Amino acid sequence: MFQDEKLRLAPLLCPWVEGGIEHVGSTAVVGMVAKPVINIMVGVKSLIASKEAIQVLTQHGYCYYPYKADVMHWFCKPTPEFRTHHLHLVPFDSALWQERISFRDKLRASSDLRAEYCALKQRLAQQYKDDREQYTQQKWPFISRVLA
Repeated sequence: MFQDEKLRLAPLLCPWVEGGIEHVGSTAVVGMVAKPVINIMVGVKSLIASKEAIQVLTQHGYCYYPYKADVMHWFCKPTPEFRTHHLHLVPFDSALWQERISFRDKLRASSDLRAEYCALKQRLAQQYKDDREQYTQQKWPFISRVLA
C-alpha cells in the first residue's frame, strides 16, 4: 500500500520534495503490530515553501488538519473519521525527520526492540482505547529511550 501511494504522490509533490518519500510508523516495520494506517513522511525544504502543496493534496483526496503545524503539514485520507493513510510533510533533515527515520530503522534492526514495543503498544491500546492522543503520548518514554 505504501509503494502504491508513493507512486501516486511523487508526481503531485515533485515541486516540494527534498529528501524523499518515506514509509514510517509501525506499518513500516515487518512484524510490528499496527493500526491499519499507512504513515508517509515527505521531506520538504520548509513548511513555508511547501504551503502550496496543501491545496494540491486536498484536491487529490487528502484532508488537511493543522496538527503540530509548527513542525509539519499533516493530512489524512480518505476522511478524518476513517483513515487509511496519514501524510506528513516535514522539513528534510529536521529533528522530527531524523527521529522518525532513526526510530523506524532501530526497530527494523532489532527483534528485541520490536517485541518490547509491540507489548507496550498492545498494553497502551487496551488502556487508552478511547483516547488516541494519550495512547500516542504514552509511547514517548520508550521512543525517547530508543533514540537516546
